[in-house]
Amino acid sequence: MKDVMIKKLISPLSDEVRLSLRAGDMVSISGVLYTGRDAAHKLMVQSLEHNDPLPFEINGQSIYYVGPTPAKPGHVIGSCGPTSSYRMDPYSPLLMENGLKVMIGKGPRSEAFKQSLIINQAVYLDVTGGIGALLARCVTKMEIVAYPWLESEAIYRLTVKDFPGVVAYDSIGNDLFQVN
Repeated sequence: MKDVMIKKLISPLSDEVRLSLRAGDMVSISGVLYTGRDAAHKLMVQSLEHNDPLPFEINGQSIYYVGPTPAKPGHVIGSCGPTSSYRMDPYSPLLMENGLKVMIGKGPRSEAFKQSLIINQAVYLDVTGGIGALLARCVTKMEIVAYPWLESEAIYRLTVKDFPGVVAYDSIGNDLFQVN
């Protein structure tokens, strides 16, 4: 069996690293990820539409589509598996136009989303669903950033170590989900 090369990344990613990623690359991320699902995305887009500031500096950042479960005593976070990413498709292009560069979730995305990735030189990483308890082991710190009334769907700042993923769509249009 061929040895699998895993690219070790530090988030936020530099432009050089992000632009070098190609669909199919397996990655391991350490650093900062922000969380956000559709309710938080809707609120962020409303802020942008009203020329209000976003709750965190989005330029160059990574958002993981997750609504973590409450942490058990002695744990940083509960289960934190990815949610279906297509629900963020209506909001993602405007966020990318304002600097968002990496999105992490599960499943395929719309054609409009993929075109916006190319235009904004961003990438989409896929994370295996059903392994939320294992992914929680990668989270070393979690702090609330915005929208606490959304509870698990609030925006959190996660510090992660060796968080696994695979590049599903890269910044030049390659598509891991496309079978030739």
